[in-house]
Amino acid sequence: MFKPTFRNFNQYKYLAGPSKFGIYPVLPSSFALTSYPYPRDVPSSIPRPEYVPNNFFIADWGEHDEVEIKESKARRIELGGEEEIGLREVAKMVRDLLKDVGKLVKPGITTNDIDRFVNDRITSQGGYPSPLGYSSYPRSCTTSVNNVIAHGIPDDRPLHPEDIINVDLTIFYNGYHGDTSATFVLPEVDKAGRDLIEATKEALEIGIRACKPGMKYKDIGTEIEDFARQHGFSVNGQFSGHGIGNVFHKPPWIFHCRNSEPGEILPGDCFTIEPCLVQGSNARGELWDDGWTMVTETGARSAQFEHQVLITEDGVDVLTR
Repeated sequence: MFKPTFRNFNQYKYLAGPSKFGIYPVLPSSFALTSYPYPRDVPSSIPRPEYVPNNFFIADWGEHDEVEIKESKARRIELGGEEEIGLREVAKMVRDLLKDVGKLVKPGITTNDIDRFVNDRITSQGGYPSPLGYSSYPRSCTTSVNNVIAHGIPDDRPLHPEDIINVDLTIFYNGYHGDTSATFVLPEVDKAGRDLIEATKEALEIGIRACKPGMKYKDIGTEIEDFARQHGFSVNGQFSGHGIGNVFHKPPWIFHCRNSEPGEILPGDCFTIEPCLVQGSNARGELWDDGWTMVTETGARSAQFEHQVLITEDGVDVLTR
């Protein structure tokens, strides 16, 4: 079995963020995975999404079968039909899981501990953790701490009292995906960090309020970015929300800053809204050598919240609320 290789995690307590952004541990690129672990166990009786390689659970890393992730076209669901029932069911599962994950977040727990809990809970209910095996991603959720914008890989670093952490969960169950995330605050997070989290939470709500039949997909990003700038934050434009259903990622693409994405919001659309707000005026990220972890260029903190929404005849229903 491959063992993740890290540097001494104790040195985190000596790494303070830039003074203009607050005091918190900055995750350096030297802590990126240098080898991947085998994935956590998923019973063979549980159906996998089509993108998971057939030999994903038995092959050494780098020897997985190549699976092409096919591009899917945007397709609205029939309201009141079988698809809506399936989406509501899996959305409730992932919503409840996120609430229980939040109860685990405390100083000393590792993100690997969180990932183990997530995997065991999902599989015990007959579901599959959607990230596991997606483009060979090695874990069952993503955990993004402090200056990590998105796609942090769970590891053995204990959480610190000054940390903020986003946990992003997706479940595949009965043929449908449910997707949500939240950023959690540990007990000694400073005011600047708490302000970032509250602003990000409100930015998501503003994006949701922009979801009405007849509005444009691009209107969501305009509303979110205007709000973020008014409060002294920037919005990362490298990640977007996405259509979701029997496919993990598909159009429409929901950008959280000003954009020219075409298309009109109509009943039957099901997609995620998941803004990443960053302290300061530079929201761009840079990728670690592990191929997944995206961190801020400036070392500033980033926060993210996510909901999965369904557009109805007269508005929007937040499935993961």
